[in-house]
Amino acid sequence: MAITEHRDIEKGDNKGLEDLVEPLVENKSKNVDISEHQNDSITMVLLSTAVAVCGSLEFGTCVGYTAPTQSAIVSDLNLSVAEYSLFGSIVTIGAMIGAVTSGRIADTIGRKGAMGLSAVFCIAGWLAIFFAMGAYSLDTGRFFTGYGIGIFSYVVPIYIAEISPKDLRGGLTTLNQLMIVTGSSISFLLGTIVSWRILALVGLIPPVFLLVGLLFIPESPRWLAKVGLELEFNHSLRKLRGKKANISAEADEIHESIVALQSLPKARLLDLFDAKYIRPVIIAVGLMVCQQSGGINGIGFYASQTFETAGYSSGKVGTILYALIQIPVTIIGVILMDKSGRRALLLVSSSGTFLGCFLAGTSFYFKDQGIFLEWVPLLAASGVLIFIAAFSIGMGAVPWLIMSEIFPLHIKGAAGSLVVLVNWLGAWVVSYSFNFLIVWSPAGTFWLFSGFCVATVVFVAKLVPETKGKSLEEIQASINS
Repeated sequence: MAITEHRDIEKGDNKGLEDLVEPLVENKSKNVDISEHQNDSITMVLLSTAVAVCGSLEFGTCVGYTAPTQSAIVSDLNLSVAEYSLFGSIVTIGAMIGAVTSGRIADTIGRKGAMGLSAVFCIAGWLAIFFAMGAYSLDTGRFFTGYGIGIFSYVVPIYIAEISPKDLRGGLTTLNQLMIVTGSSISFLLGTIVSWRILALVGLIPPVFLLVGLLFIPESPRWLAKVGLELEFNHSLRKLRGKKANISAEADEIHESIVALQSLPKARLLDLFDAKYIRPVIIAVGLMVCQQSGGINGIGFYASQTFETAGYSSGKVGTILYALIQIPVTIIGVILMDKSGRRALLLVSSSGTFLGCFLAGTSFYFKDQGIFLEWVPLLAASGVLIFIAAFSIGMGAVPWLIMSEIFPLHIKGAAGSLVVLVNWLGAWVVSYSFNFLIVWSPAGTFWLFSGFCVATVVFVAKLVPETKGKSLEEIQASINS
């Protein structure tokens, strides 16, 4: 049976939920039972999502760590600009290695196992940073946290997408990005009032909570079915759909899908370049290149320095505003995700990031030319804040969501590793080169980013499909057609 003939068997189809409840004699009792079943079902899905996004919170805490701590670490450990640039960017090297192994790890030890392994690496990394007395320990700790968040960046959205009902999949998966920016904002804000060592201890909190939470949530039923753990599969699906739910129909659909998938050859990295997979690969990889080439990891990693370069005596105020604006705008993006659609958000977001980078570049041009100097700080700050607001509403979250939707289950491991690897490679290039680009030309740096944002608008308009309200099979069939 073709995979595309099924309903949303990878993510769960809530349609006809009332038919899954055991019949009762009285209609009033039946309505109460349906309500209780729905509440029971959604509670476990929400709990599982809450535990998983602790990994996203850790992700944000890690990437936001360098922005408020640059001056203090450089001063305390006598680091040069090049040494601090390495410290700031080596997290992406670890994340690249995590990306290469993330799909295989998640397919071998499960989604929960991969999240637990990531948490252990992050804990070890933060402890190394806390006790660091020189660049070596500092870089080692940063590398470990990078490896952990590299795996998180793949497995968290995949796990959430695989346990969520279709009508909640977009919003719940986007919580991944919301918690990333929340973690980043926490680092930005706390970093202005606590020492860099204390901030490292704060980074321990999310992975510790995640390790504890993993004891109380089910494994992805799709992965359990894929590896043939039948009893565990039924237990997981029942926990996610409610004790009184009739899960037989959904279970049969999942099994039929797995049988069809297992009849296909095991996916290798080279298989992704086959004609039937090349279009989703181009879309996913292209979106990750667009996301990083706009400059987010350079602007975010060194936000404090950017504000100081614009003429502010201290980068703290700008850093705080940067942190505060991310969360509410990302929440708006979550709300709009399943209403306005993924594609529309990408177009609006990339247009906004272009405007923000162009304004920031123009402000630095004015400064270089010695004109309108009184407007330079305001224009630069406005550009950076417009950039981060626009990025947070779409370009931050939507590429990860689309990545989790467009690949068939049997190639998600290989495809996910490739896509996350490309993302982190781009993050390393931007975060390592940003300080050197700023030395070369602040105006040129931001205008370069704005050019990439224009290219993103064109890419989305030409190639990226709308996936709102479609089952995974419908999405994959429409792409291949």
